[in-house]
Amino acid sequence: MQGIELHAIDLMKRAGKYIRQMIDHAYHIEEKTNKSDLVTEIDKNVEDLLIEGILNQYPDHHIYGEEGRAARPETLGGTIWFVDPIDGTMNFIRQKRLFAISIAIMVEGELQYGFVYDVMADEMFHCIKGQGAFENGIRLAPIEEKPVSDAIICMNATWVTANRRIDAALLAPLVKDAVGVRAVGAASLELAWVAAGRVDGYITMRNMPWDYAAGQLLIEELGGRVGTIEGDAMTFQEQTSVLAGSRTFVADVLTYVNK
Repeated sequence: MQGIELHAIDLMKRAGKYIRQMIDHAYHIEEKTNKSDLVTEIDKNVEDLLIEGILNQYPDHHIYGEEGRAARPETLGGTIWFVDPIDGTMNFIRQKRLFAISIAIMVEGELQYGFVYDVMADEMFHCIKGQGAFENGIRLAPIEEKPVSDAIICMNATWVTANRRIDAALLAPLVKDAVGVRAVGAASLELAWVAAGRVDGYITMRNMPWDYAAGQLLIEELGGRVGTIEGDAMTFQEQTSVLAGSRTFVADVLTYVNK
């Protein structure tokens, strides 16, 4: 493993240990934008641990993350760490599982490293551009090509009802045709599951770069495709829809939403 890769994994493992130690203790919870968009003091403490660990080792790197200390970069030049200290905070609070720490590293506008750590399962998914993807050090197989009719899809049920982001009537036939649909609530983990072959696709109308960047590289390293629901490439600088899976799956989904 390379130095930056080892450093990222070590930081995430340390953060995971802290989370496991604190998860059964009382902690403060705040609403950010609404009752389903929450942040805890543990999110903030984990972000501090990660940011300080990154900048102590790489003071000239930039950090783009969720909880406030990491501002959006003006450009994608240099080295940027996309950091989500706890992706799936509601799951963390309510279920005490099915959440992850997510880190992606971009160099001069290109994703180079991706890490998704399922804290409670102690599963580390990671990849280096051009070198494949791994789960706890074991190389993952290429993503199997499947159409919607043979796919289990991770998708928030919100998008199947009336909403301002997409015509729900376009998604209802897709849901009907799929083998099954799951709503997990932790984007990075759901994308890692696509990479690992546990599910076959991921669809959402609203993700930030720190939600999807690591999972995107994991999937692309295994032959899959990640883009917007409109079929566009990611910009990594704004909130966007995400469509991910095998090339067959993504192409099939686009036939539903572009009718």
